[in-house]
Amino acid sequence: MGPERDPAAALRRIAFLLERSQAATYRVKAFRTAAAAVDAMAAGEAAERVAARSLERVTGIGPRTAEVIRESLAGEVPGYLDRLEREAAAETVPEGGEELRALLTGDCHLHSDWSDGGSPIEEMGRTAAELGHAWAVLTDHSPRLTVARGLSPERLRQQLTVVERLNAEWAPFRLLTGIECDILPDGSLDQEPELLEQLDVVVVSVHSKLRMDPGPMTRRLEAAVRHPRANVLGHCTGRLLDGRGRPESRFDAERVFAACAEAGTAVEINCRPERQDPPLRLLRAAVAAGVLFAIDTDAHAPGQLDWQLSGCARAEECGVAADRVVTTWSAERVLEWAG
Repeated sequence: MGPERDPAAALRRIAFLLERSQAATYRVKAFRTAAAAVDAMAAGEAAERVAARSLERVTGIGPRTAEVIRESLAGEVPGYLDRLEREAAAETVPEGGEELRALLTGDCHLHSDWSDGGSPIEEMGRTAAELGHAWAVLTDHSPRLTVARGLSPERLRQQLTVVERLNAEWAPFRLLTGIECDILPDGSLDQEPELLEQLDVVVVSVHSKLRMDPGPMTRRLEAAVRHPRANVLGHCTGRLLDGRGRPESRFDAERVFAACAEAGTAVEINCRPERQDPPLRLLRAAVAAGVLFAIDTDAHAPGQLDWQLSGCARAEECGVAADRVVTTWSAERVLEWAG
C-alpha cells in the first residue's frame, strides 16, 4: 500500500477510458459525476467519509465509484481502473501512424454538451491540453440539426463569450471558436453569415438528404467548400460502418476535391471508428487532387479525443504529406489560413 492517490483523477481516467471504448453514456456519467463530487469536497473530507463509511451518502457517489475512491485513498490502483487500463493496452492498434501522430498539434472537430456531446466545454478543452494539443476547435452543431441540439445564433454568441473566458485561464493552450455547419440541400450554410465571420474555423458537413442523386450532391458540396468561410469539409461521404450502417453519399469526387484544392478547404480525415471517412480510395483521390487535410476525431466525449492515431495511419498509407495536414500546424498558422 503506497501513498494515497487522487480519487478524482482516477474517476476521470476511468471515464476517459470508457469514452474511448464508446461505453454507454450513463456509465461514463456516473464516474464524471463522482469526480465532480470529490472535487467539491473540503480538504480531507473524502478520507473522513471513508473512515465514517458515509461516502455513499454524498449525492453523485454510488457503490462502484465509492470503491474507486476508497482504493485510491488507500494508495492502491483501483481494481476497475486497472482492468480498463489492461483492456486498453490489449486493443488492436492500427499499423503505422505514429510518426504523423507525433507531429499533430490540434484537432479541428469536437463537440461539447452545448450540442450533442456528453461533456462540458471545460472538460473537452482540459482533456485536449492533457493529450498534448496546443489548440483545438470547438465545433458544435448548427441550428437546423435539431436532433443534435444545434446552436441557434443566440446560443452560439453565448458560447463565444464562454470560450473567451476559458482561453484567458488556459493559456498557452487555446480553444479556437468554430462550428460544424450543416450544408443545406442547395449548398448554402446553416448559420448567419455575420456570425460565421466571427468564428476561427468552420467545418461544413452534410447531415440531411445524404442519398441525394450524384449530380445535385456534387453541386451541393462544390458550393459549400467554395464558400468564403468554409475551412474543412467534414466526413465527406457520411457513411456509417457499424450496426445497420449507412452507405456513402454519391458524388463526383474529382470535381469536389478539385474545388477543395482551389478554395483551400481541407478535407477531413475523420477518425471516428464508425466513420473512417473518407474511404481509402477517396483519400487517395484527395491526395492526387492536392488538397489540404485535417485529421480530426469528431469527438463527442473527452476520451474520444485520443482517436487520432487511426486517422494518421490511414493518412500515411495513402501518402498524405505532413505539411499538408493543417492539424500539424501552429494555432497562428491555422488562424491565418482559416481567416
